[in-house]
Parts: sequence; C-alpha cells; structure tokens
Amino acid sequence: MIKGFRDFILRGNVVDLAVAFVAGAAFTTLIGAFSAALIQPIIAIFLGGGINAGTLEINGQVIDFTALINAIIMFLITMLVLYLIFVAPMNAYRKRTAEPVPDPAPQTDVEILAEIRDLLRAQRAGE
Repeated sequence: MIKGFRDFILRGNVVDLAVAFVAGAAFTTLIGAFSAALIQPIIAIFLGGGINAGTLEINGQVIDFTALINAIIMFLITMLVLYLIFVAPMNAYRKRTAEPVPDPAPQTDVEILAEIRDLLRAQRAGE
C-alpha cells in the first residue's frame, strides 16, 4: 500500500499538478508583497518618480508600465523559485531512479545495404 502511494505521488502528473498549484497560489502573496515593497518603487524611481511614475496617458487612458514590468518580474521570480525548489530536485531524483535503457545492437553492413536496396526498390516502384 505504501509503495503504491509512493508510486502515485512520484508519477509525473501528480508532481506537475502540485507544482502548478504552488505556482498559482502559494507564492503569489509572497512575491506580490516583495514586488510591491521593493520592485515597484525601484521601477518608479527609474521611470521618473512621483505619483505618475511609469505611466503614460493617451486620450484619457492610462498605460501603467510599472505594473507590466512588475508582473513580468514577479512571474520570473516565481518560476525560478519553483524550478529550484521543486522541478530540479524531482528531475535529479527521476534520473537517479530511472532504469538504464540498453542500447540497441548496431546494424551490420549487410543489414544497412539491404535496407538501402529495399528503399531504392520502393522508390523505383513508386515512379
């Protein structure tokens, strides 16, 4: 029973689902707070500072470059953390526990020549 549960958990689908869940829920608050407290003010400083820093107004519509850059940085940080904490260790574990695949026996010269002959025959028949 324990072995079956372990095999179920270590199957790729369950681990991938867990990583996707964590990507969507667990790190959102942490990265959002980090971004709002540190990244947005830094972006605003580089884009002119003040209340309207990082925004552009065209015909009464406000385009907020700061929010866009902030969202991109949040996404990259979240994916990096997920990769380092979940994906890389799981890939290393799978590599360690994977059964080696034997190399197929190499073809002899005669087998290769026979294959070429058959392909040429098939090609001529199709003409």
